[in-house]
Amino acid sequence: MARRIELSAPVGVRWEPDDHLGVGALVLGGSSGRLDDQRARLLAEQGVLAESIQWFGGPDQHGGPWEIPLETFAARAAALAAECDRVVLVGLSFGAEAALATASLTDAPVDAVAAFAPSDVVWAGVTDGGRQTSHWTLDGEPVPYVRFVPWEPSGDPPAYRDLYARSRAAAPQEVAAAVLPVERIPEVVLVAGGDDQVWPAREQAEEIVLRRARHGRPTALVTDDEAGHRAVLPGEDVVLAGQRMLRGGTEEADRRLGSAAWPALLDLVGSRA
Repeated sequence: MARRIELSAPVGVRWEPDDHLGVGALVLGGSSGRLDDQRARLLAEQGVLAESIQWFGGPDQHGGPWEIPLETFAARAAALAAECDRVVLVGLSFGAEAALATASLTDAPVDAVAAFAPSDVVWAGVTDGGRQTSHWTLDGEPVPYVRFVPWEPSGDPPAYRDLYARSRAAAPQEVAAAVLPVERIPEVVLVAGGDDQVWPAREQAEEIVLRRARHGRPTALVTDDEAGHRAVLPGEDVVLAGQRMLRGGTEEADRRLGSAAWPALLDLVGSRA
């Protein structure tokens, strides 16, 4: 069992387990801006002190995912570390990018990252006025990022995968500058669907695996050819919130990917013998 507590500054939720393992997890949602309440609860039911925070669209925050201070996440990781022996960041999509960036670019006390539909680079965010800038800042400065090329979707709802692929191919120097130094992270689990239509998550995950391997860092990659953007863990509902877009996959495949990822996630938080 676990107890739910509302958080503020930033807005969020904390799930406190009855039998705490000594592990804390910060769970970060993606571009929908929602709290990943269910995923935090599932982890708490495994003995993890789990939080999920709103990182844009809340009080004193930007309205969208652009120029978000990485210190936002680092501060929550430090707060968890004050209560826990081990801290894990668990992120989806833009939240996975945030988790990997926080763990690799800041001094936050992060022991491991579980990145669902991850990115190996920092991508552009688009301001309310249409200006492209970095998703993140560090020490008040935008983190190097890959900007988007001019592009029009070919279908409805739009699949953005092609936009990310074209933008990456058009700017190899930007890509090189925006690559995250993921070899600095002690442990990483990646979860990616082969039919992700939001962005090329599996290809980006494979780049993370290759970079970490060059530095002697092993990485767990869980994938399914038919799954889309969001894996559905055992006990989770299918999430329909967020921007209207093609996400790929099927419910069956997304649940299959989530079931395959669950043991790796449990190993990461130390709740499985």
